[in-house]
Amino acid sequence: MRTSKKYSIKKSRAGLGMFAAGPIRKGELVAEYVGKLISNKEADEHGGRYLFAINSRWTIDGTTRKNIARYINHACRPNCEPEVVGHRIFIYAKRKINVGEEITYDYGKEYFDEFIQPKGCQCSYCRNKK
Repeated sequence: MRTSKKYSIKKSRAGLGMFAAGPIRKGELVAEYVGKLISNKEADEHGGRYLFAINSRWTIDGTTRKNIARYINHACRPNCEPEVVGHRIFIYAKRKINVGEEITYDYGKEYFDEFIQPKGCQCSYCRNKK
């Protein structure tokens, strides 16, 4: 699997984040979300922030530092979207992403309700609404 390599990891409002180090075209593969494939039952018992459910039976545990996609933060108006293909997750640009722009995708309602909403969403869309 190849990624665009057009990113840098640095501090963002939500912690560490992935930022475009070069222009990224709409539809371009940004990263693959990688990690150990575990059952959803294991994921529920294990818990954690880097779990990505791929279907009703399986989850990818992306806690490994080799998983650069773990640095992609949530946004309510994201510039990327994940695509599940079999037991793999690919993150693609929904639109052109400019140099210096944070790379984001929507983590979904369940994750948002459990982890993000209690502390308040830090995405640029929500910050600008205030």
